[in-house]
Amino acid sequence: MVLVSTPARVLVIEDAEAIGVAVSSALRDVGYQVLLRGGGRELESDLARFRPDLVVLDVMLPGRDGFVLLEVVRRASGAGVVMLTARDGVSDRLRGLDRGADDYLVKPFVLAELVARVSAVLRRLGRTPSAVEIGDLLVDADSGVVLRGDRTVDLTATELRLLQYFAAQRGRVVGKTQILTAVWGYEDYAPNLVEVHVSALRRKLEEHGPRLLHTVRGLGYVLRADQR
Repeated sequence: MVLVSTPARVLVIEDAEAIGVAVSSALRDVGYQVLLRGGGRELESDLARFRPDLVVLDVMLPGRDGFVLLEVVRRASGAGVVMLTARDGVSDRLRGLDRGADDYLVKPFVLAELVARVSAVLRRLGRTPSAVEIGDLLVDADSGVVLRGDRTVDLTATELRLLQYFAAQRGRVVGKTQILTAVWGYEDYAPNLVEVHVSALRRKLEEHGPRLLHTVRGLGYVLRADQR
């Protein structure tokens, strides 16, 4: 059975604008629907209307702090919670986890690690689809199985991560910097690293069917079933 669903919804509550924008962009880049708030004043309303699958919650916020907001989320929603803090004391981490947080990340952090932790919590909660389809291509994120029609496509671990990213972004053009950040976790690798792995992935996919992974000159790449 193929499970195809709408993107998971993530509510980001972070009062530092630069961090909030960066976190929101990184989550959108891997296919999540994101709502960014600078504080928790509208939390009850957002939980009811946006219905997030997960909340990324800063601890040090104006007004009600993250620990108070965590209790609100736990009373009103089944959403997962990943907490962010500038304080690295063990007591703070334990306090958040004891009150029901699913994970805890200390600032400064690498965006790729945050995305990975968010994705891991969503998988544990069953809030992400097991597999997605693009044309005759099936990509199962949980099992790591990739099929074109009824044929298995054998990929390396890096090629699989790359394809899973393209599948999450299916239909969208993504640039090399976005790919480097999401798949490798850094932005300062040589661009030809992406080119080499995309070429290898494309060759394997095209052994069993028409082209799905297209180059958009000057912009990047897009995974789609029809060539336009």
